[in-house]
Amino acid sequence: MTAAPPTGPRGALCLRAIAMPADTNPNGDIFGGWLLSQMDLAGGNLAGQRARGRVATVAITAMTFHLPVFVGDEVSCHCEIARIGRTSITIHVETWVRRRDGGEVVKVTEGTFTYVAIGIDRRPRAVESA
Repeated sequence: MTAAPPTGPRGALCLRAIAMPADTNPNGDIFGGWLLSQMDLAGGNLAGQRARGRVATVAITAMTFHLPVFVGDEVSCHCEIARIGRTSITIHVETWVRRRDGGEVVKVTEGTFTYVAIGIDRRPRAVESA
């Protein structure tokens, strides 16, 4: 595992949470599924804003876990739009943490999430142009 380069997060801050004891795996580290769900919430937030409505996750690709997350870490998900299709929006999500015991800020994971815009009929709809 390697630490992130010192360039800092890419994209807008879309979610911030504190990792809690209830979010741990049997080894005492933060469960990867919890972290993945935070990233999906953050990406879905940005995709929903851009789509101006409801979106649903249709794919998660290129998921990479760089470093563990610990109880008490401040978790921040930064998102940027990577691609806009006819009905879909692809979001790159980076997750960084501020360690609770020293303030060190490191990238812990990143991934690419694709969402589809959903209409009132619960079927895919076109994403409006910007």
